[in-house]
Amino acid sequence: MTTFIDIHVLQTVPSSNINRDDTGRPKTGFFGGFTRARVSSQAWKRATRKDFAAYLPAADRAVRTRRIIEDLVSRLGSLDPAISQNEAIALAKGVMEAAGVNFKAARAKKPAKGEDAAPVDPFDLSEYLLFVSNQQLDRLAELALSGRGGKINKAAAKAAIQGDNGIEVALFGRMVADDAAINVDAAVQVAHALSTHAVEPEFDYYTAVDDKNAESDPSAGMIGVIEFNSSTLYRYATINVAQLRENLGGTEVTGRAVEAFVKSFVLSMPSGKQNTFANGTVPEAVIVQARSRRPLNLMGAFEKPITADGKNAISTLSAQALAERLRSVDEVYGFKPELSCVLASNTAVGEALAGSGEQVALTTLVSKVREHAVGSLGDSA
Repeated sequence: MTTFIDIHVLQTVPSSNINRDDTGRPKTGFFGGFTRARVSSQAWKRATRKDFAAYLPAADRAVRTRRIIEDLVSRLGSLDPAISQNEAIALAKGVMEAAGVNFKAARAKKPAKGEDAAPVDPFDLSEYLLFVSNQQLDRLAELALSGRGGKINKAAAKAAIQGDNGIEVALFGRMVADDAAINVDAAVQVAHALSTHAVEPEFDYYTAVDDKNAESDPSAGMIGVIEFNSSTLYRYATINVAQLRENLGGTEVTGRAVEAFVKSFVLSMPSGKQNTFANGTVPEAVIVQARSRRPLNLMGAFEKPITADGKNAISTLSAQALAERLRSVDEVYGFKPELSCVLASNTAVGEALAGSGEQVALTTLVSKVREHAVGSLGDSA
């Protein structure tokens, strides 16, 4: 049986619109008979990936793009400064097609003001977004250059894109509909964040003043409406440690990947409307647990929405409900965790989570989780 690392986060976000739908409204979800604030899993996964840049080396990271040819051309130029752009494009496209990726011509760019015709984009686009590690791109560029004047070996190209996944691809996986051979099963699952309580939409009617208006002209230069809400969110993610080890091929790097994901998932924040609302909070509570049977989402603690009681903060009441759910699941199903670490940002939340695990600071928490994950693999490969 594998080890699953479950990450439960309670985070209060003030007036905000951090994840919008196609109409510009904050995303919502219907749960327990009530409308809840929602932040999509995709939004928080991207925020987590962006946070990696603060401390993960480039070799561990990846790029998700349709402009993979442009990236490879840049790498080929670094390997051989004398190579022409046309040759580099041909080599880059050749190695990616050998790896099983299909392309179509890029659309012409929109002409700049005063230009008669749109400039031609020389870089074809892959037919879908492709998630490739920097290590894989380096190998593909080297293979493309070594195949100059000949045909790229398909087996070698497949091997180049299948190995050296790096931490990002190993965590989040890769799906290519045209060729399952280069797919990577994700080692991480992330739930849509939902508020622990019901929410009602609020609206900000705003005007922007034209600085050049005469004093006699009081009219606004722009008028608009922004919808927003505030919420205490329950966020959840889980890591399949054995799958992560399989994707990365080593125990030490698996430990680093677990530590990186836990830290960045806890601290990251999607960037939607940040300039308007400045809603950059940190979590009130974090519980990280390790289990060997199956992962465990605890959103059921909030099926009955939390309501303010006039004495305790919504975050404290949410922490109480979360702790009660943990106790009941452990008692009824025998899901007692092998490791449980708790981070509480204030005394009231800490008291609410008493008995849910060892209360530690974030640095200690991620260190303990990494140590447990590495130990669960039973080797030092």
